[in-house]
Amino acid sequence: MMKLYSGTSCPFSHRCRIVLFEKGMDFEILDVDTHSMPEDLAVMNPYNEVPVLVERDLTLYESNIINEYIDERFPHPQLMPADPVMRARARLMLFNFERELFVHMKTLEDGTATKKVLDAARIAVRDSLTQIAPLFAKQKYMLGEEFSMLDVAIAPLLWRLEHYGIEMTKPLVPILKYAERLFSRQAFIDSLTPNEKAMRK
Repeated sequence: MMKLYSGTSCPFSHRCRIVLFEKGMDFEILDVDTHSMPEDLAVMNPYNEVPVLVERDLTLYESNIINEYIDERFPHPQLMPADPVMRARARLMLFNFERELFVHMKTLEDGTATKKVLDAARIAVRDSLTQIAPLFAKQKYMLGEEFSMLDVAIAPLLWRLEHYGIEMTKPLVPILKYAERLFSRQAFIDSLTPNEKAMRK
């Protein structure tokens, strides 16, 4: 059985939990306190970070790598496009999101960042989301009508917008409607930890 070492409020662990629940398979989630990492985690991941996936003699870390492995190992429902060209485009979009958007999540999760650094990260996230917002006036999900790995990747960020103190401006309305579609999926609801539920109270 797959085991996922998952931070209870870690947005990157959250991605992996969403995929596991979307697949509806047998797995075990091991909650990790990211402020007091278990010693064996550093053996499994040299960066001493969550998430970490263990299956038999395979150990993986980094949420996108874990999620692609799960998607290939359990192909239904498929979360990466079947067509190689579309799959390459999806991977490129994920890469761009990591560089331009998700990098700021790490800053916002960092308890030692200064107010100036945090404010800059909030503005960068808001501006990046504003750029992609028009997409959701035309389509249901990131790649069209089908839920995909891109939606998985961004969902934990959208869940945390208020928690991160990101200003909700009028151009973000299509993003907020898109977010509600993501949050209403059963797999997303099942993926939430008590810590994550508390972020939206």
